[in-house]
Amino acid sequence: MTPMTVEGGNPQTMATPARSARRAVAGRLSWGLADQAASSLSNFVVGVYVARSLGVAAFGVFSLAWVTYGVVLNVSRGLATDPLVVRFSGVPTASWRAAVARSSGTALGLGSALGAACLLVGLALGGPVGPAFACLGVVLPGLLLQDAWRYAFFAAGTGRKAFVNDLVWGVALVPAMVLAARVGSVAAFVLAWGGSAAVAAGFGCLQSGIRHRVSQARGWLRKQRDLGYRYLVENVALSGASQLRAYGLGAMVGVGAVGAVRGAELLLGPFLAVLMGLSLVTVPEAARVLRRAPNRLGAFCLLLGGGQAAAALLWGGALLLMPDRLGELVLGGVWPAASQLIVPITLGVAGAGLGTGAAAGLRALAAARRSLRCQLFASACYVGGGLGGAAVAGTVGSAWGVAAATVSGSAVWWLQLRSALDEDHRNPIPEVRTP
Repeated sequence: MTPMTVEGGNPQTMATPARSARRAVAGRLSWGLADQAASSLSNFVVGVYVARSLGVAAFGVFSLAWVTYGVVLNVSRGLATDPLVVRFSGVPTASWRAAVARSSGTALGLGSALGAACLLVGLALGGPVGPAFACLGVVLPGLLLQDAWRYAFFAAGTGRKAFVNDLVWGVALVPAMVLAARVGSVAAFVLAWGGSAAVAAGFGCLQSGIRHRVSQARGWLRKQRDLGYRYLVENVALSGASQLRAYGLGAMVGVGAVGAVRGAELLLGPFLAVLMGLSLVTVPEAARVLRRAPNRLGAFCLLLGGGQAAAALLWGGALLLMPDRLGELVLGGVWPAASQLIVPITLGVAGAGLGTGAAAGLRALAAARRSLRCQLFASACYVGGGLGGAAVAGTVGSAWGVAAATVSGSAVWWLQLRSALDEDHRNPIPEVRTP
């Protein structure tokens, strides 16, 4: 076939618009996967290093601080950054910059307010848990601002910048963790982890060239309240369920059980980290698919969820073949307890991965009521299964209860997405061009 030519240029094969669009999507998803790989590796290394340095009991205390951070992070995402990726993905640069200034300012303001509360709670608690929570309060502003920059970059379709930002965090973690190991306390590790995130947050300001405006946070919350408050409840239900399960498991079985669960989760860390930050990539892409080819949204979500579930099952199968010597090398004294939980936690992660495909579709459709309904159901099942299983069969029973709950929740997500796609008169996504 004779190559087509462009007037005034050299002969070249012209790509069709559809092919160019697919390449653009593949490029953005590739940067998303690279960013999640960097984030996963950092989380994995931190968890393994802390587990080997502190032992199962102290690692349980660190895990309680970790899941508390997860709750606060999801508050920030619901109010500050989830509306950003739904309404400001692929918009003109001026609109994006103005929205990011308010969104990042909201995240920083939330981090400061909730960090102060966490600091006070930690000082009041005392004991082995109090210092960890007090230090968490100190580092929360930096942690939330760093996450806000990642959301902003993916909304703009510049995932490369998010990847570089996570690399900066990873590099800053190395000397911070070495210093924390010399101190040898949970509080030192929390400060090292959060302090290195603050370095990446500062670098994010340089990358974006945007000044976060805390003073405009109230205006952002007011204009995005139709989505923000529903996403807040949805996100807090998700992370709050995890926190309630961790606290309940610690009270019913012991803090060592929390460390065992966290250790098993570390072995599946790449997929758990992807699930935690999935909306960085998939919601903006699902929103673009909806605008350009609405009939393809369902297939996109199915491919997304099915691929994650299959990958989690393959990874879990590989973990079952891992010799005890290698497991002890990775997790130290946490390995014997964590190894018993690989099968149920793998099934739970696979179920959650399948559900995230439907969740991305509902977010793209701005079907906040449907997604909220799904998340409340899934969270109730998670807490009930986790604590009910713990009452019957301890740590292993809790893991199997969570696995069953996650698979059930995934089914509800897909039923709701199917209903939303089948509606003849769906409400359009609010096209907010000015924040």
